[in-house]
Amino acid sequence: MRKMRKSSITGAVVALTFATAGTALAANPPGSASAGSADFAKAGQTFTVAPLAVCDVNPDVAGTVTGSSPAVSRTGLKIGETSSTCTTEVVNPDEFLTRTKSVAKGVAFDLSALAGLSGGNRGPRLKIAEWSVNCDADEKGTSAGWQLKGMSGWTGLPAQIPPGYVHDVKASNGTVLAKAKFTDTVFPVPNDGSLSMTLLKLTFEPSSGYTGSITLGTVACSPTP
Repeated sequence: MRKMRKSSITGAVVALTFATAGTALAANPPGSASAGSADFAKAGQTFTVAPLAVCDVNPDVAGTVTGSSPAVSRTGLKIGETSSTCTTEVVNPDEFLTRTKSVAKGVAFDLSALAGLSGGNRGPRLKIAEWSVNCDADEKGTSAGWQLKGMSGWTGLPAQIPPGYVHDVKASNGTVLAKAKFTDTVFPVPNDGSLSMTLLKLTFEPSSGYTGSITLGTVACSPTP
């Protein structure tokens, strides 16, 4: 199977605050970030990775909260070191205006589980050298951005990934082994200006022999008071 390599892919989304947003609690937290997690299984054996490098914004105190996790390794999956920062900045103390930024980063994602399948059902080895996702907020609204670097094994992935794009991960015989959803952004209804984004969620299909999913990069934030 031909391998696919990409140097860098980036994107962004924006949510604006409506005039009524300040009258109710936001559907999302002031700011949070995590570099990833996993919960999948095969033949009765479960492989779990608890949320990596978690941080939460402290909206009442200026400063940065950090999170970090060492590299992890499970059968068929490796994730390098991960980190996160959740920052609150005072931009106008006289008017009590603040802004926040929540960021999660990671390196060396290597999913070999599908490459270990036998015969024509053998899938690709999926790699991502670096990834990051961020959620920024001020009194006007929120925005999110993301970046993926050094991707290989993602045959057929478009050069520009549209929001919510679902990529079929296929075996050499064409069987779909997993579905990877990129940049899944959720806006609450009614819209209060907040948002949450998952950079990548890979869900195994029954044909792979695996169940469960793997997530890379989650953030959420709400407009500041």
